Amino acid sequence: MTRNTATDGGSETEKRTPEEMDLEELREEIQTIDREIVELIAQRTYVADTIAAVKDEKDLPTTDEKQEEQVMDRAGRNAEQFDVDANLVKAIFRLLIELNKVEQRSTR
Repeated sequence: MTRNTATDGGSETEKRTPEEMDLEELREEIQTIDREIVELIAQRTYVADTIAAVKDEKDLPTTDEKQEEQVMDRAGRNAEQFDVDANLVKAIFRLLIELNKVEQRSTR
């Protein structure tokens, strides 16, 4: 996959097709993506912690099944949009949700 680096500020690595990149360059690209994934998980966790504080303040239950269903539906749609296995994406989101609930329960 190549990106339009003229508009997204991408690196020189991103201008070439995977066939033109060597193994080390590809591994570096994975490292960058992994870092971005971790950063996004950290951001999501921060927001989830803030939601937990609001729930605690308003004496709301930790679990909101309707909201969880909406998150899972959205995850499935996003997976389809990016041509990624929806079951895999939903499994990852299920794990994120469960970890957030464990954290919320431990702080209450």
